[in-house]
Amino acid sequence: MLDEIDKRLLAALQKNAHLTAHQLGEMLNLSPSQAGRRRQRLEAEAIIEGYTARLDPRRLGLAVQGFVQVHLGTHGPEHSASFARLIANRGEIVSAWTMTGDADYLLRVYCEDLPALNRLIHEVLLPHKAVARVQSQIVMDQLKRDSPLPT
Repeated sequence: MLDEIDKRLLAALQKNAHLTAHQLGEMLNLSPSQAGRRRQRLEAEAIIEGYTARLDPRRLGLAVQGFVQVHLGTHGPEHSASFARLIANRGEIVSAWTMTGDADYLLRVYCEDLPALNRLIHEVLLPHKAVARVQSQIVMDQLKRDSPLPT
């Protein structure tokens, strides 16, 4: 069970994962050792899954962000597992979800340009034996970046 201090610690770390135990202690009105122990406990309990750096896709040459809806024509555990393996090995697919509704999967992709997105769709996704069709939406502008989870 998370108490209010845990929630404040998680909110602070989501904004800046580089905070030291000393800085966290000051923010939470705890000693550095208490703050450090709380962080370690949240890591051990897998509430904190890890730490990452947020990169600017444009500076990496990834000019196109898109969402691709994938509709399967054939369903079954073997087809789902095969499709999951396919997308797991593609770096341009940065997240994937199974969905309710019309589409079976929603993929978030970053590509260097439109021809790269076209190749991903026509040379990787559509040839998969279970895929019936895909629909893509290209992001024109991102109004809100991925933000911290509510605590």
